[in-house]
Amino acid sequence: MPAALEGHGSFRIHITAEMGDMHLTLLKAKLHRARVTHAELEYEGSCAIDGRLLDAAGILDYEQIQIYNVTNGERFTTYAIRAEEGSRIISVNGAAAHKANVGDCIIICAYVGLEATEAARFKPKLVYLDEQNFVTHTRNTIPVQLATA
Repeated sequence: MPAALEGHGSFRIHITAEMGDMHLTLLKAKLHRARVTHAELEYEGSCAIDGRLLDAAGILDYEQIQIYNVTNGERFTTYAIRAEEGSRIISVNGAAAHKANVGDCIIICAYVGLEATEAARFKPKLVYLDEQNFVTHTRNTIPVQLATA
């Protein structure tokens, strides 16, 4: 019979003997609804992010990130670089600048690989931003999505 390990919120992982060594990819960190402040085509490719926002989310310099553009539906991979602390800069650079415009609403995510037993205890860092890239609140769970009529 599988052992059930409680995770965070309503998250639950059932560990079976076959899953013991399984490697899972989970959301590590998210900057939710950030606003693009710069799109620099001629800058070396990356995404420059206010250093305080990187630290709040636990995203490292040069860490691979996924960017989901809520405004236009683009999804792309790049890496994070540190922008000036407290600047609220979110600068999409290089070729990725074709995928985002100043003012676009984006979600920036980083992922982590964990063993199944680690995944049951893991909690992501979720940082929610307003239209000026100020932190409004943080969480380590995403609310359960409810069915609507």
